[in-house]
Amino acid sequence: MAPRLDQSANKSPQSDEIGLPKKLLKLQKYHRFLSTLTPQQMPLAARGLAVSKDQSREFMACFPDIVRDLTKTGKHIDVPEASKWLAKLLQYNVPNGKKNRGLATVLAYKMLEKPDNLTPENIHLANIMGWCTEMFHTHQLLLNDIMEGTEMRRGAPCWHRRPDVGLAGINDAVFVQSAMYSTLKRHFSAKSYYKNVLEMFNEMLLKCSIGHHLEKQLTKTDKPDLSLFTMEKYEAITKYKTAYYTFQMPVGLALLMTGIDDPETHRQAKTILLEMGEFFQIQDDFLDCFGDPAVIGKDGCDIQDGKCTWLAVVALQRATLEQRQIMENHYGSAKPEDVARIKDLYEELQLPHTYSVYEEATYDLLRTQIQQVTRGLPHDLFFKILDNIFRRSV
Repeated sequence: MAPRLDQSANKSPQSDEIGLPKKLLKLQKYHRFLSTLTPQQMPLAARGLAVSKDQSREFMACFPDIVRDLTKTGKHIDVPEASKWLAKLLQYNVPNGKKNRGLATVLAYKMLEKPDNLTPENIHLANIMGWCTEMFHTHQLLLNDIMEGTEMRRGAPCWHRRPDVGLAGINDAVFVQSAMYSTLKRHFSAKSYYKNVLEMFNEMLLKCSIGHHLEKQLTKTDKPDLSLFTMEKYEAITKYKTAYYTFQMPVGLALLMTGIDDPETHRQAKTILLEMGEFFQIQDDFLDCFGDPAVIGKDGCDIQDGKCTWLAVVALQRATLEQRQIMENHYGSAKPEDVARIKDLYEELQLPHTYSVYEEATYDLLRTQIQQVTRGLPHDLFFKILDNIFRRSV
């Protein structure tokens, strides 16, 4: 599908360029502004889920109570230092990200639940469920950062990089996971959907583990094996490592909380949400390379780490023998000149333009798929998530 060529047709070029990062100005040679790089509509992968200030405050207000319940309820009184450590662990790692998964859980619940059931108690439970998804996410990040040797996370040193943590961070990741299950038991064990919720968390844990395994198979040595970088492999890693728990899980949990456990309803929601999750990861890959670190909150390191990204896979699909040799020689190196050479190659292969066309086509395709959803699922829920990914107004 052709990209839109008439973006900002009625605006003066000078006014458009005010405040744009240099990276975006450099990419203006392509057919249209990339919505992924436009600051005023920075997407979900960079800014987080757009919710009201009241909803954000409501969600944040719930977290201290969860920490208090986990650390000051009279349990483990013979080891107070463990409770103190757990509080420190949770406060440092859980609430400081974008909270996409937690906020999406609450948003989905409020849009799926019958109005008469939107009591303060049920909304509070939805917020708690949202924090459980955030603890699940934290558990994944703690392990992932150790496996990949990541230095910084959310503008602060990764937990395992702290001098008082190190490889003990593996146990801390299990600690967070256990805290998540304790919170679920405390608040939901009497609910009819508790068993299904536990099954969903366990299923997501398995899927994430598969995703990490698939990714690690491609980077088992210091030098990535580019012959394994196929679109099939990339899509499998993306689905298992990201899409399931970032998109399907929040909506799936909300469906269960509202009493909807019909397999076909969950299947239809899953189909669309996994497609959104795949694009979300592709968007994240693009931002890692071409985004402004001041906006996205991190310095991109996918090239240095030799990761199997959408950009790398498409580049290898298009590369001549000479260009493929450039990938072989420079990809996976932390040397600034090697990273710059790969980025130059991406632009030579017109990957920003390819992404631009892909972004437009994916947006239109997902809107069409949402319109075809049946089983009484509200289209507005999926449109809300979609527009947060693309940061659009429709």
